[in-house]
Amino acid sequence: MGKSRLPHPGNEKEMTFWEHLDELRGTLWRIIIALLIFSIITFAFKEVLFDHILLAPKSKDFITYRLFCHLGKVLSIPSLCIDPSHFNLININLAGQFISHMNISLITGLILALPYILWELWRFIKPGLTEKEIRSSRGAVAITSFLFLAGVLFSYFIATPLMINFLGGYEVSPAVTNQISLTSYVSSITLMTLLMGLLFELPVLVLFLTRIGIVTPAFLRKYRKYTIIGILIVAGVITPSPDIFSQLVVAIPLYALFELSVVVSTSIHRKKVNEEKELAG
Repeated sequence: MGKSRLPHPGNEKEMTFWEHLDELRGTLWRIIIALLIFSIITFAFKEVLFDHILLAPKSKDFITYRLFCHLGKVLSIPSLCIDPSHFNLININLAGQFISHMNISLITGLILALPYILWELWRFIKPGLTEKEIRSSRGAVAITSFLFLAGVLFSYFIATPLMINFLGGYEVSPAVTNQISLTSYVSSITLMTLLMGLLFELPVLVLFLTRIGIVTPAFLRKYRKYTIIGILIVAGVITPSPDIFSQLVVAIPLYALFELSVVVSTSIHRKKVNEEKELAG
């Protein structure tokens, strides 16, 4: 049987294919167990999970709405005082509430377990890296986890409330009342949260693409104008409101992420150029 280039953790000898596969299996099992533990914990705290977290953006007392209303009074913009309680949540499926409880528990468990999952994946691939690659990747788990959780928080406190307020109160006619199904509400929030968490990983993606030579700082700067247009479109989709303030609240952090990506790409590209010069010299 052929040899794997990944040595067993803590051992300098090369692993066989079956040893490597066994190590991968152990890593996956630990990830699954961690995910189940966090999911079971969140499942047990149903009232906290739903009443104080998931359904909180539906209340006008939610912290984001109170801050917006205060800002609206300061800026004399009454439209910033938002009341999202103009629609009712209903359940139309026999197992709808239980399925929603299961789904949100799994997703919340995944979010909470993410740092550990990333650490397990890093622990698995680390033995196959060179000392130089390990040094350059130091802190990758912490940074990746931080960016994802920052995206989750941004979605929960900014993007999701604005989306709920607009879509929950939008009507084509006063004759049609909004009665939103629980599964629709839960799926919309979880999808937005996961998408924003992934979107906030943009600097990490740019770092990787720069390191392998696909993206350069010059490329990012060249398409900066197009990126701004794209960000405004994304902000418009996330918060489909005629209120320009709401769109800017979403667009500005996304643009800041892009500029951070440019800085990261510039730093990595400069290091690559210097290393190439040293090798050439």
